[in-house]
Amino acid sequence: MALPWLESLPVFGATPSAFPKRFGVIFMGNGVNEDHWGSEGNGADMKLSKTLSVLEPIKHKINVIDGLFNKAATGQGIHPAQTGSLLTGAQITKGAIIHSGVSVDQMIARSTIGQETALPSIVLACEQPMTGYHETNFSMAYSSHISWQSPESPVPVEVYPSLAFDNLFENRGSLRNISILDRIKDRAESMGRTVSSPDKAKLDEYLTSVREVEKRVETMRKSKEAAEEKAKMYSKAAFTMDRPANGMPEDLRDHARLMCDIIAMAFQTDKTRVATLLISRDLSAMYYPFLEVTQGHHGASHNNNSDGYERISRFHVSQLAYLAAKLDSMPEGNGTVLDNSCLMFLSELWIGRLHDNSKLPLVLAGGLGGTLETGRTLNYYKDGDDNRKMCSLYLGIMDRMGLKLPRFGDAEIRLARL
Repeated sequence: MALPWLESLPVFGATPSAFPKRFGVIFMGNGVNEDHWGSEGNGADMKLSKTLSVLEPIKHKINVIDGLFNKAATGQGIHPAQTGSLLTGAQITKGAIIHSGVSVDQMIARSTIGQETALPSIVLACEQPMTGYHETNFSMAYSSHISWQSPESPVPVEVYPSLAFDNLFENRGSLRNISILDRIKDRAESMGRTVSSPDKAKLDEYLTSVREVEKRVETMRKSKEAAEEKAKMYSKAAFTMDRPANGMPEDLRDHARLMCDIIAMAFQTDKTRVATLLISRDLSAMYYPFLEVTQGHHGASHNNNSDGYERISRFHVSQLAYLAAKLDSMPEGNGTVLDNSCLMFLSELWIGRLHDNSKLPLVLAGGLGGTLETGRTLNYYKDGDDNRKMCSLYLGIMDRMGLKLPRFGDAEIRLARL
């Protein structure tokens, strides 16, 4: 079990540049309600739209970016090509084997950044990928993935919180039945007697938060096991059944928050520095009864300027707000884990009813170790196609993380004014 940063154990040092930099992606399928998206002004004067209002408490640590797009995904049909190439900038090609490119998160994960942690990256989702192939509409499976480990292979997503938690804490076999805190109790008590009082309080708070997540995971583990037993009766695989019969959390709010908690712990303890969370895929059938929306996500996006779809959009942004606030509550030197991270919220579309991806909704949170100025509204829409490529943004982020490439996807220049 890894520990958070403690001043009594100066592993990284005390300057911002000494702490590890983290990169995270949160994805929402099908775009947003364009009537309620955006911001104006900078710093304390920044005014956030209705959908982005959930970011108000941390607006000084975000950047709202307008006008960037993925040129390779324009004119390529809808959904699979737009989603599959979102983080790669590569054009998806038709054929028996679909080709995209290596995504920005996996480029970072395969660099020295990923080699320095137990897990190069974690790729999570709150919805099962689609399966099947349709020659005229690409592969439905590829419309469910944004993280690619090679041009032919997306990274498999983990949708079960219990398995994601087990992977983080190396729970195997019978260890799943023993609390992680019971396994390290003696060592934790010994350490608590040797560190400073502030570190002792921080350690107690950290262990308490782990136990709270562990309790929620235990409940979901039992649901998953029950689903697997029931699926055997019908000679099916549990994951092929509908939620919650597949053992996934019935309430998306619980599911998304728990996945965010797992990412937060992974970043705090330096288990990994790269994480991707797909909350809803583009052809999503996700329902939101708690938002009083009767249509599934994909269907609702065809009326994306409705009040209902605005609530869906705001719900997704609230997951960014939750994760960012959680990271910002974790001290690290003179700053926080969020100050040493860059979280990126985005979608493959701008306007769902038009399948318009001429620009993409995009928010960054975190200062990436002091290399990224925050509290800004940045508009690139009038800068011309060559200066508003998503891949130029990716190059800029990778530069700040120490990975300097001559080009990535369709871009050779870094994003100006970033």
